[in-house]
Amino acid sequence: MWRKLFTSVQAFRALKAPCRSFKSSSRGAEKDFFKDLDAQLRAFRDKAAAAMPGSDWSPIELTPGLPPERADVVIVGGGVIGWSVAYWLKMKARVRDGLRVLVVEKDPTYSQASTVLSCGGIRQQFSLKENILLSLFSAHFMKNINFNHSGYLFLASEKSAHIMEENYRTQRYMGAKVALLSPSQLKERFPWMNTEGVALASLGLENEGWFDPWSLLNSLRRKAMSMGVYQCFGEVTGIKCAANLAETTDGEVLNVQRIKYVNVQMPNSLEYQPVECAVVVNAAGANSGKVASMVGIGLGPKESVSGPNPCPGVGLAVAELILDGGYKTIDLSAFDLKRILLQEPILESNIV
Repeated sequence: MWRKLFTSVQAFRALKAPCRSFKSSSRGAEKDFFKDLDAQLRAFRDKAAAAMPGSDWSPIELTPGLPPERADVVIVGGGVIGWSVAYWLKMKARVRDGLRVLVVEKDPTYSQASTVLSCGGIRQQFSLKENILLSLFSAHFMKNINFNHSGYLFLASEKSAHIMEENYRTQRYMGAKVALLSPSQLKERFPWMNTEGVALASLGLENEGWFDPWSLLNSLRRKAMSMGVYQCFGEVTGIKCAANLAETTDGEVLNVQRIKYVNVQMPNSLEYQPVECAVVVNAAGANSGKVASMVGIGLGPKESVSGPNPCPGVGLAVAELILDGGYKTIDLSAFDLKRILLQEPILESNIV
């Protein structure tokens, strides 16, 4: 009898054990449910608080990489010219965050950018004093960026020797270190060269050679972004302007257009972001004509800057024009926009 009773007690305990296990797991699941619910409620309260006035929270998930909705200056083109302008704008800004600058580049790989397709040559042997001064400034700016000082050598026949002499005098007057060589001096310095038909040669002695455009581009870009410049990979597809009538002191009525915003289309997408701005800098290189046509400019003679050679000086000049209202370091007024409007091109005779 005692044996039967002991067996019954064991059987009862075996039947009761699963009940305890089920009850325990049920309570655990219930606790996890309320824990998750509490976490969700906290997250909802935080998001609701963030949506109050003064918050930048949005219930719509934004596309990553979109540019800011507002900028003081939008620079179209993220090559060395564009990033040089951005760098100098932030360098000259009196308040660190007082000037919002956005650089828009349509080619994230830079595989088709003029900067990286350039050989990176730099010289002062030009005929225009503005080009000589820009190159001298740039040479001093870039002397620590993989600069190979080797010099340029120009050769002239009897027919064009007088032009080389005129350019030489201009270059020396502006501070460039160049030397004229006769055919015998040229042969002595370069014995392997065939000097037949050469009447005169011009050799750069300092601040001429070539550099790594990719290193210069990244140096300017990293420094500018560290100072607060915004970067966006996209394409400017339109520039919206507002027209106003203005009267000059002579009584002439002019139709003045003021830029309101630019449309930036995101890569591989139909989505675009309008960016309100006051100034647009056209640094789009080979595509600058297309950008200029968005505001009705670019129907006159075609002119271009000679590669990345003068970019530090050009960037400073554009920054001075925007912030100071005029050129302070190098006078580039000869390159003013009116030369295009009046169809008066400025010719550089020493182009190779």
